[in-house]
Amino acid sequence: MILDTFKNIKLYSGLGNRFSQAIDFLCETDFSNFKPGKIFIDGKNIFAMLNEYQTKNVSDCKLEAHKKYIDIQYIISGEELIGFATLKNQKILEEYDDEKDVVFFDDDVEVDLLKLKAGMFTVFFPDDLHKPCVKVNELADKVQKIVVKIKI
Repeated sequence: MILDTFKNIKLYSGLGNRFSQAIDFLCETDFSNFKPGKIFIDGKNIFAMLNEYQTKNVSDCKLEAHKKYIDIQYIISGEELIGFATLKNQKILEEYDDEKDVVFFDDDVEVDLLKLKAGMFTVFFPDDLHKPCVKVNELADKVQKIVVKIKI
């Protein structure tokens, strides 16, 4: 897992050609002209999803992981907490969905809550469980986030 500010994102271009392409896309794109939805960068190898949502109670969010894709989650506006844990022997709540590339885990797992504000990003690898969309305070916050999926 990587947690950093967007001003440092170019430091991670060396993680591979697809990472470099994804980072170039993030740096060169003005997201104010986009509507929520999927954006193809390199077919199914690299694509992005622009999401807008209200943050939720931690109990309403699911702990998830992916097998085929790495996530770069960049907060464009708003703020949220993202739960994080390393994959060990956690109990699976919902079996892996190959089409959606997601598996959900039991919430009894202890997670660290990371606070992400506008201008910050995380990278989640297949061994990184994450629980996005958690509200920071009692009031929900509107978040605009781009999630870039990089095929392994």
